[in-house]
Amino acid sequence: MKKGTVLKSLKIMAAGVTVISAATPAYSMPKEETAEAPKDTTRVIDIEEVIVIATPKENNRLRQQPLSATSFSQGDMRNNSVTSVKSLSGLVPNLFIPDYGSKLTTSVYVRGIGSRINTPAVGLYVDNIPFIDKSAFDFNYSDIERIDVLRGPQGTLYGRNTMGGLIRVFTKSPFSYQGTDISLGAATYNNYKASVNHYHRISDKFAFSAGAFYEHEGGFFENVARNNEKIDKGDEVGGRMRAIWLPKDNLKLDFTVNYEYSNQGGYPYQLTSLSETDIYYQDLKGDLGKVAYNNECGYMRHLLNGGLNLEHQADNFILSSVTGFQYLKDEMNLDQDFTRKNVYTMSQRQNSKTISEEIVLKSKPGRRWQWTTGVSGFYQWLDTEGPVTFHEDGIQAIIENNINSIFPSGNPQAPEMKVDITSSQINVPGIFDTPTLNGAVYHQSTLNDFLIEGLSATVGIRLDYEKIKMDYNTSTSMPFNFLFKMGQIPIEVKNLEALSVFKGGLSTDYLQILPKFSLQYSWNTMNNVYATVSKGYRSGGYNIQMFSDIIQGSLRNSMIDAVAGTDEFSQFAGMLEMFKKDGVDIKDATLYKPEYSWNYEIGSHLTMFDGRLQADIAAFYMDTHDQQISRFAESGLGRITVNAGKSRSVGGELALKAQITDAFSLNGNYGYTNSKFTEYTSNYKDGNGELQEISYNGNYVPFVPKHTFNIGGQYIFRMKRGAWLDNIIVNANYKGAGRIYWTEQNSAYQDLYGTLNGRISLNKGNGQIGIWINNALNTKYQAFYFESMNRGFAQMGRPMQIGVDLRCRF
Repeated sequence: MKKGTVLKSLKIMAAGVTVISAATPAYSMPKEETAEAPKDTTRVIDIEEVIVIATPKENNRLRQQPLSATSFSQGDMRNNSVTSVKSLSGLVPNLFIPDYGSKLTTSVYVRGIGSRINTPAVGLYVDNIPFIDKSAFDFNYSDIERIDVLRGPQGTLYGRNTMGGLIRVFTKSPFSYQGTDISLGAATYNNYKASVNHYHRISDKFAFSAGAFYEHEGGFFENVARNNEKIDKGDEVGGRMRAIWLPKDNLKLDFTVNYEYSNQGGYPYQLTSLSETDIYYQDLKGDLGKVAYNNECGYMRHLLNGGLNLEHQADNFILSSVTGFQYLKDEMNLDQDFTRKNVYTMSQRQNSKTISEEIVLKSKPGRRWQWTTGVSGFYQWLDTEGPVTFHEDGIQAIIENNINSIFPSGNPQAPEMKVDITSSQINVPGIFDTPTLNGAVYHQSTLNDFLIEGLSATVGIRLDYEKIKMDYNTSTSMPFNFLFKMGQIPIEVKNLEALSVFKGGLSTDYLQILPKFSLQYSWNTMNNVYATVSKGYRSGGYNIQMFSDIIQGSLRNSMIDAVAGTDEFSQFAGMLEMFKKDGVDIKDATLYKPEYSWNYEIGSHLTMFDGRLQADIAAFYMDTHDQQISRFAESGLGRITVNAGKSRSVGGELALKAQITDAFSLNGNYGYTNSKFTEYTSNYKDGNGELQEISYNGNYVPFVPKHTFNIGGQYIFRMKRGAWLDNIIVNANYKGAGRIYWTEQNSAYQDLYGTLNGRISLNKGNGQIGIWINNALNTKYQAFYFESMNRGFAQMGRPMQIGVDLRCRF
């Protein structure tokens, strides 16, 4: 076994950049060597062959495993303008991440499964450390070496919330990279950014890196109700440190820590539809097609992540320990009605701390029997404050009109009753403590040359336990007058008060068994076919935003009790009792169950024409139960998660990479997903206030594009020796998605659309000047759509943007 680490500087034509690689099973000092470019450069470069990264759970490269995956190198990310996880949308088959709102919400959809709020359906690991809260998914990519996107359930090895897939992000190693990288950038719409990263190997035992970044976004969209101010502007600043210590030849300690501060505006939702029966129709109809809301919105976040990867290599196994810590403190302020009317606003302040630990034993590479056994667990403290404030227009439109609608009207024989709320503002504070405990044990074995040479069989199972709690404390009071009129005799009582208080606690737990079975036949290391059956699940939780709905119903009952308790109306107490609303079971109203799915997949990884063409093909069928769907509560007071019953997704994926000549390469992918509800009914109130049932069976699942595609190309113009440039690299890609249905009713959708993007890179030595353009055709499309209070709102996609960046290493 080698005792030295070999670093090779490979000039990758397909990426157009210099990539530095470290490959060794031992940990003594790397020796820098300069390797000549391969003589046969007319072949696709496998990213994983160039960038060797230690992962605690797998021994084989992704294309040698029975799964669908896509990898991105630094060059791929730069050429495709990948600056955050949301930028991956469209570049991976059947992956859709709508870029809307703020960093608070990263909604990832894969193969018909996704999540807008609460728990994610696709997991994220950064340097082998899990990011539990998807409010932390959208972070800066200034120091990233490689990204892997795995599609389909990864529950056996990775557990909860990976039922749609997994995104793995790896930062640069200071043992592999040396020197200082500086990057500066500017773009239209007043976008500016800068980063500096230094990598230093002090000795054969210790290396470290440190970096910092800053980015300013001037904003793309204007709010006509606030003097045409740019509402989606923002700033972020932060840094990362990493240290690797090799105390022994077979022991490695890898420590990482990073911090980010973000302060964003938001949210650019324009009014797209408005009913003529809306009480504010005349006031708002002029705002159709515009972003127009009167209260300032924004999102602020402090994010700190730290981790320690420990790896010990014994003679017959590898022991890994991964310890993670995450601290997140944020605040969102929202004009919840998104109109120029003073209806209601909401704030959400989170304080989250998460500790995670995973211990893994796995076999050494190259053995006939490959196995992985592990235990993992985490505990998350999550404290949330979610105050809602009803303003003058909202008190009338939402509370007062809703309460008065319960009294009889239009009948001259019935008494006239009316509530008049006397406050111009009602505050509904909310304090919620929702801790989560998770623990798991798992094992996966692969037997190579099973029955015949080249055939491998994999069997895995995971036992996953989760316990969730919610302690809630919310209350409000409402001053009001009450008018009662029978014939010509009015009775009015003033200065009454309705009081609503909810304080208590709930808890529930779940136990999930997550198996995996697969067969794979490989006729060489570059070509295989496989079939996989696996199960994944997404954890349940509590809808804390439902308390605004619950309190509104409680205020009605409290108001009636206050009226019946007066001397004037004590004789009508029995009659008033009939207008009270049934009590609410807090657990039934707030709890949503886990979602789980079975994935059946066949696929193949192929390398043809002497390595010049690489193809990945897959077909899948996913059967999902208790599917979690995000929607607004019936009152419009906030989004909630509900279990929708069942759905099924059928589809396929194709990804191609071709090296046509030494200078010219092409790549493309296509994903198809047909995802429909098979069992899903819901209740709604008709125009007469009667409860009706509606079936969504056969409708498409929202936020799941039927088609995703990307086609790109690269051409390298090589200069003569001694020229002022080494080469000029031209990249172009066209990516898109659609049709995307936005609602369960399938009444609103975005048709198939595409955006053209390009980059020209001028390279000399360790320096580069890049000129890029995104959405070159200025395509108009909806990035996001939702409906609230019978109004439609959409965020449009970003317009054409042109920028330049400068990079150098010394």
